[in-house]
Amino acid sequence: MRAIIRLCAAALTATVSVSAASTVTAAAPAAEVTLTVHHFLSPRSPTHTKFILPWAERVEAQSKGRIKVEVFPSMSMGGKPPELYRQVRDGAADIVWTLIGYTPGVFPRSEVFELPTVHRGSARATTLAIQDNFDLIAADYADLKPILVHVHAGNALHLRDKAVRSVEEVKGLKLRTPSRSGAWMIEAWGAEPVGMPVPALPEALSKGTVDGALVPFEIMLPLKLQELTRYSVEGGDGSRFGTSVFLYAMNKERYEALPADLKAVIDANAGAAIAGEIGAVWDGVEALGKDAQTRSGGEVIALNAEAKGGFDARGAEVVDRWIREARDNGIDGEALVEAARAAVARHGAR
Repeated sequence: MRAIIRLCAAALTATVSVSAASTVTAAAPAAEVTLTVHHFLSPRSPTHTKFILPWAERVEAQSKGRIKVEVFPSMSMGGKPPELYRQVRDGAADIVWTLIGYTPGVFPRSEVFELPTVHRGSARATTLAIQDNFDLIAADYADLKPILVHVHAGNALHLRDKAVRSVEEVKGLKLRTPSRSGAWMIEAWGAEPVGMPVPALPEALSKGTVDGALVPFEIMLPLKLQELTRYSVEGGDGSRFGTSVFLYAMNKERYEALPADLKAVIDANAGAAIAGEIGAVWDGVEALGKDAQTRSGGEVIALNAEAKGGFDARGAEVVDRWIREARDNGIDGEALVEAARAAVARHGAR
């Protein structure tokens, strides 16, 4: 079955405009190991061009060509985005990049870092905070080899045609949510959450299925959201409405089968070794999305402190709800929230 999947993936890759197989390796000795990387975003996305391809290049170079990395964007190995976790767990793909919110209940401890009022608007600060506290969430990844658990810069609120300057003005809107906790936050605002993978968002906005969405600015250009929304909302200090936690992970058995020196190459490009760099990448690409929105004639609304405080008060209700549910599941959610907030603050979040 694995061989069949790889043959299909190789055929499909011919239709993909960018892949690591064609850009990562020049003249190199025959590889001992070929690793497939599967993700759901386009080959034009910052995830593909600024994270996964450079990571693949480093791994190939540091292994002196003994590892070859083939990257398959846009779900080109088959399946739907919520299936990526199972693909890497079961070995259909060697490595995946995915959103933990696509598989609710699988990563209950890690959700703490996406909560409103925990994440404050810096991908670098929160991604470093995750590494500081990884022992507290490690049980979520017992069946995988996590390479990096990280966040993006945070969810701004992007709207088709309604300007929002207070939490009261969100009431009744249908908003795409990236996660379970994001859905709770939208409910706390008096709005209606609509769950969907982010590639489905442009069509939903175009058809009016949703009035807006919680996504970072970095996704603006790949999905052309500046053509589908007129307003974007964030805190005046750049703070956001929570964030999303992402997982870059390897099949555990595949990792354990590697020779010790090749495991060391993977480990040298994992966790704390790359967290600050990758967090800075996600912070850095936000400006491009903001610029795209304003150049298209849209408006980026920066909430004043009083207005953002109204949103944060509803966000605090979500945190309390999450702590109660964690406690019911035998997890000390309050301790996780305290540790996460302290680490985020330590790394200089807003």
